[in-house]
Amino acid sequence: MSQKALFLDRDGVVNVEKNYLHKIEDFELMEGIIDVCRRYQDEGYLIIIVTNQSGISRGYYTEEDFAHLSRWMVEHFKEFGVTITHIYHCPHHESIDGVCECRKPEPGMLLSAKKEYGLDMASSVMIGDNERDIEAALKAGVGTNILLSGEAAASKANTIIHSLRELL
Repeated sequence: MSQKALFLDRDGVVNVEKNYLHKIEDFELMEGIIDVCRRYQDEGYLIIIVTNQSGISRGYYTEEDFAHLSRWMVEHFKEFGVTITHIYHCPHHESIDGVCECRKPEPGMLLSAKKEYGLDMASSVMIGDNERDIEAALKAGVGTNILLSGEAAASKANTIIHSLRELL
């Protein structure tokens, strides 16, 4: 049996959206994210975060700042019994670095996870808060795509939710 994953965008899904978040003291979990992760983990999904981090390219924070927050986040989730298998990030921004394969809506981060963990993408799930998250997941062959949005009336996602609690 192939491995399946729950892919999560970070800012706006795992943590409350704060522009260019890179400090632990500014990190605030989204309501319901721990319970959602636990539910999927209990069903055999790996928890994998895929996040655009153009603040690195823009010079707002460094790769080490991002890595420090990521290490802390992995440990923080462990306190709740949730294992984050991997955090993939794209540090690029097209206006600074040119086009890359990893910045969503491109599927590079998801395809890296597929290769590294032998994932069954059709059985995997993506939760994003932006249409570019959904587009990347669709390009990577992710079977179920969920858009977390208070405003969206339409999406290429299978489902639009207003709260993570709707998944419990």
